[in-house]
Amino acid sequence: MPSFEHQIVELRDYLLKFARLQLRNDAWAEDAVSETVLAALAKPQAFGNRSQLKTWLVGILKHKVIDALRHHSREVGGLDTGEDGESDPMDYIAFQADGHFAQAPAEWGNPEQQLTSRQFFEVLEACTTKLPAGQGRLFLMREWLELSSEEICKELQLTPTNLYVQLHRARLRLRECLEMNWFAKALTP
Repeated sequence: MPSFEHQIVELRDYLLKFARLQLRNDAWAEDAVSETVLAALAKPQAFGNRSQLKTWLVGILKHKVIDALRHHSREVGGLDTGEDGESDPMDYIAFQADGHFAQAPAEWGNPEQQLTSRQFFEVLEACTTKLPAGQGRLFLMREWLELSSEEICKELQLTPTNLYVQLHRARLRLRECLEMNWFAKALTP
C-alpha cells in the first residue's frame, strides 16, 4: 500500500480539478490545493481512516475554497447582477410572456438512475463550466460548497433577490445543457 503522502500526491490532480471548477482561477485553485495538501500533511492523525482519503481531502479543500472566495471577494466581480436593467436572453428563450415555458422541458426518464452514472457527472461538470463565470460561481457556492444563501449574499454583497435570480438563470442553463448533452442522448434509441 502506498504511503499516506504518496496517496495525497496521487489525488492532487483531482483536487486541482475540483478547485478550478469552484474558483475559476488557476492561481487561486493552485493555492487552495497547496494549502489543503499542507494541512493534510501537517495533521495526518486527523484523518483517522473514518472516511475515504479523497472525501477527507475534499472536505478540507471546500474550506480552503471558501477562504479563497472570501479573500478574493473584491476580485470576484463579473457577476451578471441584472441591476443595469438588462434581462438575461435565457428569460426570452425559456418563457412566454405569460410566464409559461415556451417549450415544454424534455422528458428525462429516470433521473435518479442517471445519478449513478459517472458519465452523467462528467457531462454535469462540463455543463457547469459553460455557465457564465458569475452564475457558475454562485451555483457552485450554493449547491456544491453548500453555503447558505445568507453567507453567499454577505460574501459577494448581493441582495437575496439578485442571488435567487442568478441561481434561477444558472439552473435554467444547466437544464438546457443537460437536456441537449445527456438526457436527449440517453433517451434516443
